[in-house]
Amino acid sequence: MDEVFRGIKVRDWVLAGGLTALGVLLMWEDVRMTGDQVRAAIAEGSMVHLTSSRSPWMIVVFLGATIPVLWWRRNIIAVTTAAVVVMALHDVMFGWVTRCGAGLPLAFVLAFLGALVSERTTAWLVGALGALLTVLVLVVDSTTGPSAVLLALPVLLVVFGVGRAARHRTALNRELEIREAELRQLRDERAALDVADDRARLSQQLDGLLQERLGQLTTAAESADSLAPAEAKVVLESIESRSRQTLDDMREIVGLLRGDDVALAPVPTVAHLDTLLARLRTTHSRLIVSGDPRVLPATVELSAYRIVEHLITALADHADAPIEVGVRFETDALEIRVNGLVDKSADLKAAVARARERAKLLGGSVDVKVARGRAGAVAQLPVLG
Repeated sequence: MDEVFRGIKVRDWVLAGGLTALGVLLMWEDVRMTGDQVRAAIAEGSMVHLTSSRSPWMIVVFLGATIPVLWWRRNIIAVTTAAVVVMALHDVMFGWVTRCGAGLPLAFVLAFLGALVSERTTAWLVGALGALLTVLVLVVDSTTGPSAVLLALPVLLVVFGVGRAARHRTALNRELEIREAELRQLRDERAALDVADDRARLSQQLDGLLQERLGQLTTAAESADSLAPAEAKVVLESIESRSRQTLDDMREIVGLLRGDDVALAPVPTVAHLDTLLARLRTTHSRLIVSGDPRVLPATVELSAYRIVEHLITALADHADAPIEVGVRFETDALEIRVNGLVDKSADLKAAVARARERAKLLGGSVDVKVARGRAGAVAQLPVLG
């Protein structure tokens, strides 16, 4: 039994149930109408022919055309063919009865679904079967008569065209998503190459800086041997100061080499977050700054910018998906909050991992919570005095 209903979605139950309910109600009206009521309806012009049957079995037979819609995803041709066969049998068994109120929606739905999910050849085959089904519904219909076929077939063609257009648009959207992913990958590869080049250049700069400073310090130390104690003290203090400066310069370059951001001009800072959010497609992004805004060490500024950049890559970026970024300047720390809808196609774990790695370099942390499709991230970056 599980195999029979596997793959059927809730919307399929709703669709098949609605068509079946229409069929039952319509056939029940055929069953309960008396001959006098039919003749009165013909006299009023609401019917064109006397009904041939009032058998309750017409309800059961008609269900054979609507219930198979449950399995349209498995084989739309088989489902449409079954509807055609059942409708032909219904015509032969019961003759002139009212079918258009349920039969035409069935034909239109099957034609649309076939056009939406099938390749061109299959889609046109389903469309042809839908046209045949429309003819069978109306050829002995006591309410409309065969002349209604000339009106119903153009409507069927329009419905079929809408289905093909929707399929074409879906294919274009899928193609755009693929192209966007390829462009993102190329951009990442280009960025990786740029980073590798910059790291090589920085390594050369580090080696040159170290050689130059060591040479200067060696020269200064050697000159102190022949100086008076007071002058030698001044030279040694100068050596100490320049040694500390050398270590600071080396730390800055090594920090860049350990990260993934090098040689940026200008280096992104917290002040550039407005520009970062302005590049998003969403019209509801906003930046909230609180606390005591001030200039922070370059490593903290850069890390704050990159953490926000990493996190928003995992958030939905479209017009109705607001993204909110909050920055709070505390006495000894910088707090960053990022909130928004999660992008189902993005790798949230990878984005969070990159943000945490960035915060870890400064001894900070990043905590993320996801609930009901929304993500809230809080990053804490220590600010040393």
